[in-house]
Amino acid sequence: MQSVVIATRASPLALWQAEHVQSVLRAAHPQLSVQLLRLSTRGDEVLDRSLAKIGGKGLFIKELEVALMDGRADLAVHSFKDVPMLLEPQFEIGAVLEREDPRDCLVSARFGALEEMPAGSRVGTSSLRRELAMRIHFPQLQVSAVRGNVGTRLAKQERGEFEALIMAAAGLKRLGLADRIRQILPTTQFLPAPAQGALAIEIRAGDARIAQLIAPLEHAPTRAATRAERMVSRGLGGSCQVPLAAYAEVEHGQLRLRAWAGNLAQARAVQATAVGTFEQAEALGRAVVDQMKAQGVEQLLGAVSEAG
Repeated sequence: MQSVVIATRASPLALWQAEHVQSVLRAAHPQLSVQLLRLSTRGDEVLDRSLAKIGGKGLFIKELEVALMDGRADLAVHSFKDVPMLLEPQFEIGAVLEREDPRDCLVSARFGALEEMPAGSRVGTSSLRRELAMRIHFPQLQVSAVRGNVGTRLAKQERGEFEALIMAAAGLKRLGLADRIRQILPTTQFLPAPAQGALAIEIRAGDARIAQLIAPLEHAPTRAATRAERMVSRGLGGSCQVPLAAYAEVEHGQLRLRAWAGNLAQARAVQATAVGTFEQAEALGRAVVDQMKAQGVEQLLGAVSEAG
C-alpha cells in the first residue's frame, strides 16, 4: 500500500486544513495511507510581537519544509496567503485547492456592522492591510493589533479587550464558527490579501509520485487567480510590513484583478484593475503593478520603509 505523510502546524485551523486534504486524498485514492505529522512553528510560538517584527509569514512554514527535506513528510498544507512569494528552489506548489470565501468579516458580540460602532470603539486585527482599510474607511474607530490563532483571538474579544475583530471569513467557516460572523465586509472597502481563502500543497520539487497523487486536488481557476494576486505582491516586494491587497475574480471566463497598496501612517493607498485570461494571470499582476507605480506607490511604500 502506498503511503503519504502530511506535515501540518498544530493549530486547530491548520489541522482542519490538513485533515481536509487527508480526506480528499483518501477519496481520490482509496488504497492510499495518509497520515499527519503535527509540528509547532515559530510563527505559532511567538505571539507577543507582530509577524512583521519576527520575520514575516514564512515563519509558519519553515519547520514544515525541514520535514519535507529530511523525508519525515511528503507534502505540507498551507494557507496560501502564508506562503512566501518565492519558494526555495527545492520546493514547489504541487496543487492549489478550490478557494473558500476570500473575504474579511466582522466578529462582535455587540455590533452587527462596522457602521454601527461608535467612535473610539476598539477593533482588533492581525493584518496591516485590514488596519489601513479601517483607517481609510472608518477613521473614527480605534484599531489595535491582535495575534494568536482563531480561538485565541475570539477569546480576547469575549474578554472585552476589543469591541470587535476583523478576521478572514474562510477560517471561521472552516472551523464551524460561521455563526460568529456578524458582517461580511465588502471587497470595495476590504479587498482580500493575495491568496486569502485558498489552500496550497507544497512538495519537494520534482517529486513525480506525490505530484501525481495530488493532481486531482488542483483547481485551475483558483490557481490562476492566486497566481495573479501573488504576482502583485512579488512586484511590490510584498511582506508583512507592506499593507497590500490583491484579489482576482473569475468573471465570464476571465480574471478581473483588483489591487491596492499604501501607507498606514498617511492612511493613503493607490489602486488598480486589470482584466484578462487565465493564461495571462501573471501578466495581469505585472500590469496592475505598473499602474500602481505610475500612481506613485513606490513613494508611498518607501515612506513605510523609512518609518520602519
